[in-house]
Amino acid sequence: MTTTDMTPAMGRADLGAAGDRAVRIWLLALALAVVAMVVVGGATRLTDSGLSITEWRPVTGIIPPLTEAMWLAEMDKYRQIPEYQQINKGMSLAAFKVIYWWEWGHRFLGRLVGFLFLVPFVWFVVRGRLSGRMIALTLVAFALGGLQGFIGWWMVTSGLSVRTDVSQYRLATHLGLAVVIFLYLLWLSQRVAPAASPPTQNRRIRLTALALVPLLFVQIVLGAFVAGLDAGLAYPTWPLMDGRVVPGGLGTLQPWWLNPFENITAVQFNHRMAGYLVALVVVLHALDVWRNGQGDAARKRVMALVAVTAVQVALGITAILYAVPLWIALAHQVVAIVLIGKALIHADRMRLSPPETLTASPAPAPDRR
Repeated sequence: MTTTDMTPAMGRADLGAAGDRAVRIWLLALALAVVAMVVVGGATRLTDSGLSITEWRPVTGIIPPLTEAMWLAEMDKYRQIPEYQQINKGMSLAAFKVIYWWEWGHRFLGRLVGFLFLVPFVWFVVRGRLSGRMIALTLVAFALGGLQGFIGWWMVTSGLSVRTDVSQYRLATHLGLAVVIFLYLLWLSQRVAPAASPPTQNRRIRLTALALVPLLFVQIVLGAFVAGLDAGLAYPTWPLMDGRVVPGGLGTLQPWWLNPFENITAVQFNHRMAGYLVALVVVLHALDVWRNGQGDAARKRVMALVAVTAVQVALGITAILYAVPLWIALAHQVVAIVLIGKALIHADRMRLSPPETLTASPAPAPDRR
């Protein structure tokens, strides 16, 4: 094989090797596990279950209460915090068990994700299926997962002493890092995927594709502030808010910069406006791709982006009109993750140069011609 013969294949691992395919499946499975974490975390938030476990026990916390006495001891701890004293006073043990299981499930899933990382990782390293750089990059994902566990507890502590719920700032940080971990794992999986289509040479299209990812990330974080302040319940009408396109009261807090984060009216308004901006950019980008002959693969990807964006907008409107039903809100959260994931893959495929191989592939056979 000559150097010229190898050029088209450079940049991604050869999926003819079973180990490379296994690495990609492993990374995608981890990314899906993170999505499951986001869903369960969203349900925990929407059912007001996140403060039901008042201690952080990374190892022994995997075992739930097994006896009536243990359940009563857990509930006694819950009775000491403001949420119980001001909102749930008199809650029955049966009702407490419901919120406890939501939070326990969320924490258990976090531990399970760590297990799903470590066991295959050790196997791949022992088998020599990962390059040195890939080992380092996957360990970064593991470190981010550990940081996420710490931030989750940091978030919970904000609601254990004075507040009756967690800080919206810490909630947004927790969700934002979850999305970062998901995107990072998805990006790594693309490093061992075959190049599906040629990259674009159109700078504008490439930059717009790249810009969609941070734009969607900001929108997801704004959604976390909506969830943290229950701002979705404040104006259950669409397209107007309080009968107006631009409602009053957007700048009532002082200093002014607190309004985007603590003023319920401003928080919901900003999330709506960012949603409209995302939809507009997606549609304009799709039209640009179609008009500039970017090929069938790129056209299919942007049409998928348009379709998922339409579903997301419809879910957001439905959530507002029907006072944020649990399953609609969870679907809205899941579709947001799907959308940003599709945007990342699309942006990656539009790169000018293919990424380098990060798995440890066998050396090519020498040229015997």
